[in-house]
Order: sequence, then C-alpha cells, then structure tokens
Amino acid sequence: MSQQGANLPSVASVSAVLDALGLDNRTFSIHSLPSTFSNFTHLVNVELPDGSTRRIVLRRYNPANYDAGHNKHQCEFHALKLLHKQGIPVPTPLLLDETGELLGLPGIVTEYVEGTPIDLPADATRWGEVAAKAARMLARIHQTPFSEADKRYLMDDDVEVAWFIKDGVIPDYMRADRDGLLVWHLVNDHWGRWTPTEPRFAHTDYWSGNILWRADEISAVVDWEEAGYGHPAADVAYCRMGYFIEGLPEAAETFLRVYEAAAGWTLTDLPLFELAASARPMTDPTDWFAYPYMEEGFRRFIAGAREKLTSAP
Repeated sequence: MSQQGANLPSVASVSAVLDALGLDNRTFSIHSLPSTFSNFTHLVNVELPDGSTRRIVLRRYNPANYDAGHNKHQCEFHALKLLHKQGIPVPTPLLLDETGELLGLPGIVTEYVEGTPIDLPADATRWGEVAAKAARMLARIHQTPFSEADKRYLMDDDVEVAWFIKDGVIPDYMRADRDGLLVWHLVNDHWGRWTPTEPRFAHTDYWSGNILWRADEISAVVDWEEAGYGHPAADVAYCRMGYFIEGLPEAAETFLRVYEAAAGWTLTDLPLFELAASARPMTDPTDWFAYPYMEEGFRRFIAGAREKLTSAP
C-alpha cells in the first residue's frame, strides 16, 4: 500500500471500503484528485490477485461545509444513480457511506472514469465543437426524469441559484462589486416572474471544469454534489458565463443555439438567470479572474444580460 497527497483517507478506511465492495486479497495505492472546499477526493488503484487493476474514487464530505438541509453526499450519490440509469456518462455509483462509518466522513465511492477537462484557451480553435457537444450533453441531462421522492435529495434550484436575495439584504461582496448592486436589484425585482416552465433535472455547476473528455468525446460529467431541479435556464446561464470569462463569447452563443435545438425549447427568461449566475464570481473575484481578460468577459456577460432583461416587453 502506498499513499500520495494530502487529507488522505486512512488505510483502515480504504480497506473497509474494498471489503464492502468484495475486493479481497489485494494491494492498493491512494492518490489525491482535484477536490473542493467541501470534499476530499482520492483515487484508489487496486491490484487484484489475477493481475488486473480496479480504480475507484472516494469522495468524503465535511458536514461543516454543508448548506442547511442539504447533504451533499446523499445528493451526489442519488443523482449519479438517476443519471447512470438514463445512460448519461457519469461515474458509476458504488457505495454510499451515510454516516462516515467506513470513510471517516460521510461520502461516496464511484468507479474512476478516464478523462480530463479541456483547457479552453489552449484549444480555442475547437471552441465550436466543444461548446456544441457540451450543449447536447446538457440537453440530455435536462431530460433525466425525477420523482417527488427524489426531490428530498436534490436542491430546489429556483430558490438556490438566487441564494443572495434570500434574506432581502444585499451581501457585502455584491456591494463591493461595481455591478453588484445592479445585479442584486434586478434579480430581486424579477425573480420568480418568469414564464411557467416544466422543472428539469439540473447539475447547478455545469461548466467546462466539470466535463471530462477523452478522444474528443465527453467521457463523464462530474461533481454532482449540488444536483437539483428547476428552471433549465440556470444551467445554461452558468455554462455560458464560463465561456465569456474564458474570452469565448462565440462559444457561449453556439452553446445556446445548439442547446435549444437539442432540447426543443427556447429559454425566454435566460437573461434573468444569467444575472443570477453572475453573483458567484463576485464572492471571490481573485479566484475567478486570473487574468484581466477574464473580468472583461465577465463584465460583457453582465452587460448583455442586463440589456436583454431591461429591454424585454
């Protein structure tokens, strides 16, 4: 057994997981994978007696970083089951540790999927193909059926994507942003006043960093800890904002055009959801805007959404 990286799960935890999966008489190594402030993610390479290798992923969550009433490990595991059943390329869910009895923290275990995110600036000549495939994948995701019973595990995106207006007080980070007051007031004034539409299954954090590619095709969509249901424009808006920030507004337009064609509907209330999406980078602009062109693209995104929203009849 060997280990690499920080915040590693214990050897005993990994052994217990492998026992639960029926993987006996094996050796294994543990490696860190990209994670977020709310979870620790690790790859476990398992060498089996017959000489084959099995690779699984452990995602352990810190309940101290959970939003009230939202258990991210349960949400992600349940979402993966729904998506896997529909044939959406996601990591296969293997095990849910509700309490942390096996993993030390509440968490999930999935199969490992080969693939890497595309570096958009380095692959700018391919933006049309990339955006179109990402759009078609999102349209498929939004067709995933879910029941009333499923909702207890998922986020209500029609509430959560506008978290910053919940208490009626403008957050300090929005006061500090040059467009923050404008965004807050427009979203607060218009939220919920959209054309009635069927709620759709949603990723809630759909952007290029959560889409893995292999051989020019999407191998998996990952990071489902905030999976939800609600207006489909929320996912579209967030992904389009990412393209603008990366300096690829043409990709954002292609994404929208291909998404609407694949989904079979027009997102008439998209500008409102784009303004709601723009609050996220305001929480930590130094983390979002590594280069000046990124903030320039972000401001262009806000200006376009504002113009469309305020000029609508």
